[in-house]
Amino acid sequence: MSATLVARDLSAGHGARVLFSGLDLTVAPGDVTGLVGANGAGKSTLLGLLAGLGRPEAGTIALSPPSATVGLLPQEPERRGDEDVTAYVARRTGVADAQRDLDAATEALSREDAGSDDWYAVAFDRWLALGGADLEERTAEQAADLGLTVPLDAAMTSLSGGEAARVGLLALLLSRFDVLLLDEPTNDLDLDGLDRLERFVQTLRVGAVVVSHDREFLRRCVTTVVELDLAQQKVEVFGGGYEAYLHEREVRRQHAREAYEEYSETRADLTQRMRAQRAWAVQGVTKEKKNPKDNDKAQRDFRINRTEKQASKVRATERLIERLDEVEEPRKEWQLQMEIAAAPRSGSVVATLNRAVVHRGTFTLGPVDLTLSYGDRVAVLGPNGAGKTTLIRLLLGRTAPDEGLASLGASVRVGEVDQARDLVDGPDLLVDVMERELPDLSPADVRTLLAKFGLRADHVRRAASSLSPGERTRAALALLQSRGTNLLVLDEPTNHLDLPAIEQLESALASYAGTLVLVSHDRRMLEAVHVTRRLHVERGVVEERPV
Repeated sequence: MSATLVARDLSAGHGARVLFSGLDLTVAPGDVTGLVGANGAGKSTLLGLLAGLGRPEAGTIALSPPSATVGLLPQEPERRGDEDVTAYVARRTGVADAQRDLDAATEALSREDAGSDDWYAVAFDRWLALGGADLEERTAEQAADLGLTVPLDAAMTSLSGGEAARVGLLALLLSRFDVLLLDEPTNDLDLDGLDRLERFVQTLRVGAVVVSHDREFLRRCVTTVVELDLAQQKVEVFGGGYEAYLHEREVRRQHAREAYEEYSETRADLTQRMRAQRAWAVQGVTKEKKNPKDNDKAQRDFRINRTEKQASKVRATERLIERLDEVEEPRKEWQLQMEIAAAPRSGSVVATLNRAVVHRGTFTLGPVDLTLSYGDRVAVLGPNGAGKTTLIRLLLGRTAPDEGLASLGASVRVGEVDQARDLVDGPDLLVDVMERELPDLSPADVRTLLAKFGLRADHVRRAASSLSPGERTRAALALLQSRGTNLLVLDEPTNHLDLPAIEQLESALASYAGTLVLVSHDRRMLEAVHVTRRLHVERGVVEERPV
């Protein structure tokens, strides 16, 4: 079914904080709208509103035709313990809800309830449209095509991170909604998964709205970009795709800077002129009244009038200033000031694996021979489920080898973003969490530290658990900066950071002098961050490849 989603003058907030207002958005069949903005700007909130999960504070959302289906596929870090793969796919594709509605309509029809025939017809059509009739067969075929080796009756909680990511992609590829709303669909996908997702989105005949921090995915897939600017309370729409958005955004920012500079310079000049005119007028009148040069009343009045005319020029200049169209100063982008290599240098050998082997059920990593030296900058690549996380845990001493040896070098101070993120959680205020974790810093220093990572007054007084995933990641980076580390481990760091933070993290890593281990499927980050070694992991085999 062809469907169009239209939002008009939409506004939403979080408590007393306004997220966005005056938002207009039209999503027609074939449109792929990329939704971008800083962490906490309201991207996920907007997707929820478009899906009908809540009411906006102002504005309207209309679907044409009203019977069309809207599917929201958010990230789900927590897996439901009562779901197997089949049940998960049925829920995520909307078929499970449609089946329940159809079952209820069928029971009503059997009781001959009033209106049950119309209810049944609508429920049956929706169930068919969402692909309920052949979902089981399609699931098996698509799972085989994806190379998903887990049984379809396997519990979701039993899957590895890579397997869960594949199942999430499976559900997306099987979905048949009339409008798709995708929240970070690229998270945790390997390069093959990203390629499949891109081909799926590029060939969509329905409208889609996508929140993603994967710049290459946005470049290849979106046709329009909507930017939510939380700091300036602006919503801007850019046509022509992601690259056009980047260009047009820079042009607009340049024009905004030039307009403000022109306004600021004109106002300063007029203000200076007004002050000089006022000083001349006041001094002239006062001097003439106190020290007249002669007793000729006509000459004295002439000079007084002349100085009073000067005062009228002051009023004219004031009016010029008042008539100036005020131009707001463009927001200055925050800069990630990360100097994370503050810890003392470790020994020359950071970590060593000697014929190390780890067994996990039917999966085996190794044997691995590897030496990590101080100053190495290592990219760890490979498909999901290949053993990358197991390798990292082995290197860091988090997992003991079942065979062989693993050792961490002397004076190694490990910094892991994921581990630090786990500390920034719970009901306590962010500022209280940070003060507890950094007892050597004063409250003022803690706030200054958080501000360097874009976490300001409206963040520090919120519960840590209420922060967006990206905001929690920024707080984790702040923790690592303050504590210091000489072995920095970044495991898919771009999954939760917003686009400005990703670019600034890449810039900050350029000056990091310690040992770096980067696990990422972000193609642009892998190009931007300088590495000295590349490790490829596949099916438990670790191979060093040329940089």
